[in-house]
Amino acid sequence: MYRIVRKEILNPTIALLEVEAPFVARKAKPGQFIILRIDEKGERLPLTIGGFDREKGTITIIFQLVGLTTQALARLEEGDYLLDFAGPLGQPTEMEGVKSACVIGGGLGTAIAYPVAKGFHDAGVETDVIVGFRNKDLVILEEDFKNACDNFYLMTDDGSYGEKGFTTAKEQQLLEAGKRYDVIIAIGPVPMMKFVVKTAEPFGVPCRVSLNPIMIDGTGMCGGCRVSVGGKMKFACVDGPEFDGYQVDFDELMNRNGTYREQEAQMTKDHMCRFEKLGKDLIQ
Repeated sequence: MYRIVRKEILNPTIALLEVEAPFVARKAKPGQFIILRIDEKGERLPLTIGGFDREKGTITIIFQLVGLTTQALARLEEGDYLLDFAGPLGQPTEMEGVKSACVIGGGLGTAIAYPVAKGFHDAGVETDVIVGFRNKDLVILEEDFKNACDNFYLMTDDGSYGEKGFTTAKEQQLLEAGKRYDVIIAIGPVPMMKFVVKTAEPFGVPCRVSLNPIMIDGTGMCGGCRVSVGGKMKFACVDGPEFDGYQVDFDELMNRNGTYREQEAQMTKDHMCRFEKLGKDLIQ
């Protein structure tokens, strides 16, 4: 069993949990993920590691309330326990030889971008960060990012905070101004990552993307997380989650990610009664 030692609501749709998992924390690296189950009847939920503290033996996860399991997870409180918390899984972010990096995060992807940016910055890499949100109310981890990079750029779609525009607008501006990076890493919604790659392409900057396709076992056995990269089939759980953005078939990925959307919506509707067993109110 894995005890929740801290809970924080970052915005109306995103929550943070810090979980005691000393064996995971001992080996965790930026870019990797875990798979958890709340109880014996729960689904296996893959979540990217949002941070780790080796001394405390804890792992931080940040997630969006989008389905049955994430809503149930958000109902748990400090002192509650998770049944399973397996990891670290996947390949960590490759940082060797990088002297200048730009980390771009969108929406919930900013939670995944943070440990990557911090990892680069702590390693002495000149690190720029661009994060984007729909509006001011959805902004998360602003101060954390400011302490984990050399230059921080915050964008909102409606201009209610930071600069108005998409992350790609700032990316374009920096590249046109002559900024050169050894690598750009994009983490966020698939369309955003696709256009980050397209924006970088004319400048010849290497570009990686962190993929989060449908995933079940996290060991490459089920094949659910397969993605097409360079015309070859790869498994995000063991080959990724980061891949060369120029090689990813984003259109196929978007189609596959929507495969079970109707079933997920129906499951949430039919099984809301399970939430009552937790005896806690949903986050408002």
